[in-house]
Amino acid sequence: MIHLIVGRKGKGKTKYLLEKVNAAVKEATGNIVYIDKSTKHMYELCNKVRLINAGDFFINNSDEFIGFISGIISQDHDLEEMYFDSFLKVAKLEEQDILPVFNKLNKLSDKYNVHFIISVSLDEAELPEKVKPYIVKSL
Repeated sequence: MIHLIVGRKGKGKTKYLLEKVNAAVKEATGNIVYIDKSTKHMYELCNKVRLINAGDFFINNSDEFIGFISGIISQDHDLEEMYFDSFLKVAKLEEQDILPVFNKLNKLSDKYNVHFIISVSLDEAELPEKVKPYIVKSL
């Protein structure tokens, strides 16, 4: 399952994502990972959430990003949810089509039963039609 939170920069996506992850951790039976481009929001996250600064891992393109996510999934059989803030930046998708990466994440989600909650700094109208049904919040 993939949920998208969309809207231009400064619309409140990160605040919404942080509220969502902190609420989810209270009911989670497995582990939760929050991936961001920095550790800026470390103190806003519940300490049961694993924060990963993607900037520390030398990700250069979207294929490396998918490999990075696959590695996290392979090492944590109790992984329940992954939250991606600044998705276009951490996945190296700025000015690129997000559909190929979205399709790969969808396959990973189905195969390993990991839910992805993704913040995308684009307006709903800028997204491919195929991903629009996954939008849960448009700001």
